[in-house]
Formats: sequence, structure tokens, C-alpha cells
Amino acid sequence: MPPSARPKSSGWTSPTSRGRARKAASPLATWKRPRRTGKTASTWYEISPKRAAKLNAKKHREAERLFLAEGETLIRESPEPPVRTFESEAEVRRVSALKTPTGPVGVFPFLDVTVEELLSARDRIVLLHGVQDPGNVGTVIRGAHAFGAGVALSTGCADLYNPKTVRASMGSIFHAPVAREIDTVEFLNGADAAGFRTVAAVPDGGDAPGSSLDGKSVLVVGSEGSGLPLGVLERCLTRVSLPSQAASLNAAVAASILLYHAYARVLG
Repeated sequence: MPPSARPKSSGWTSPTSRGRARKAASPLATWKRPRRTGKTASTWYEISPKRAAKLNAKKHREAERLFLAEGETLIRESPEPPVRTFESEAEVRRVSALKTPTGPVGVFPFLDVTVEELLSARDRIVLLHGVQDPGNVGTVIRGAHAFGAGVALSTGCADLYNPKTVRASMGSIFHAPVAREIDTVEFLNGADAAGFRTVAAVPDGGDAPGSSLDGKSVLVVGSEGSGLPLGVLERCLTRVSLPSQAASLNAAVAASILLYHAYARVLG
């Protein structure tokens, strides 16, 4: 549908000031995200609505190393202001990926970290293997933020900067460190060398969550349909299962429950 054909929305209002104070990062986050300058940093001020709208497609996001976050609440979650904000209704309707835009749209530089940065930033990490639903990925990022963890996304996972992933994270994409496009087995090898316990989540036959989640741990979660391949299972030190009356749990639910168990053991 062309932008001109989209219905106008009255469900949002522009921020009263671009200089509004940003919400502080979670007290859990002692790690500070490394500042990065994209290759287009010198031309960020030239971002037009037409150029920004192209960021709804992955190939353009990767070329620019920029992504979109929509909605005043989500934008305020960022400790750093966007490099460009579109506030007028006409601009928002042109840039937004939604049929009914929800508010101002901010343009932000990529936030993902390297594997080495992730392993040094958090003692608890959830590794998603082949989880293709962006809503699940965004929800896991939110859970990781809530429980003081980081996130690793394997090759084949939903794109971190997909607008649906960003919305589902509810702003936690700005707080939880995330590494993406990783090789799962290589990551597990590096985590093992760094002193992490590697724990695979399986539907049944695993241990109940407990001491296996103590200390530095990587929780490996696959998609609800495919689960984890044998090569990944064999690389993990132990396996855990969640008692459930349902046949299976989706990745976001399973990961969030396991993250809670791990965090609760830290709190004692």
C-alpha cells in the first residue's frame, strides 16, 4: 500500500521536546554499550523520509547500519538520542512500517556487540538457535534485560533490527547486549573457554532447572518446531527441561522462564 493510501492515525502525539531527558539504563546494567560510528555517520543529518523508509528492508539497514524505532515510549528507552527523528504525521506515515503509525520514528545506529564483548559483559547469556519469529526474538531480549542477561542470535534467527523485533523488545534492545549472526557451535566453544557452563533447553529428558544454572551460564534455546540439532546438543555440558502440561513451549516462554530461574539463584 502506498504511503498516501494509508489511513491517518490520531493515536499518537509528537514529543514536546527533542531534548527530553532519556530514561536511565537498568540498575542491572553495569556494562556500557561501546559507542560506534557507522560508515554513514557523516551524512546522518541528510536522512530524508524517503531514505529512512528504506530502512524497513534488511538490505538497506545493513548498507546504512541504521535501524528504525517507532513510538515515543520506545524512543525514550534509548540512553542516546536518535540521529534523526520524524515527528510530523506526514513524515511518520511515510516512514512507518505500520498501517496505523503509533508515533514518532527515530533513526538509530546499529547496537549489536561482538562475541567477545558479550562474553565479558554478562554472566548469563541466552543463545537462540534458528528462532525465526521476530516477536519471539524481541520478547527474549526483553526478558534478558529484565533478568540481567545478554543475548546471542545464531545465523538463521530473525533479524535483530526487523521492526517487529524492535517493537517486541519494548525498548530493551537499547539495554541488553546482543551479538548476532553467530555460529552456534563456535560460540559455545568460546563460551566454554571463557568459563561458561553451556546448558541446552530440551522438551523432556533433561534435568530440572537448578544448580546447572549457577554461575556463568549460556542457555541454548531452539525454535518450538525444530528444537536444537544434535551437534548443538552434544556440544552442551548439560540439558534442562521445564515441567509443563503443554506439549512444548515457544522459545520466548522457555527462555524467559530459564532466565528467571538463573536470576533467582543469583538473588538467593
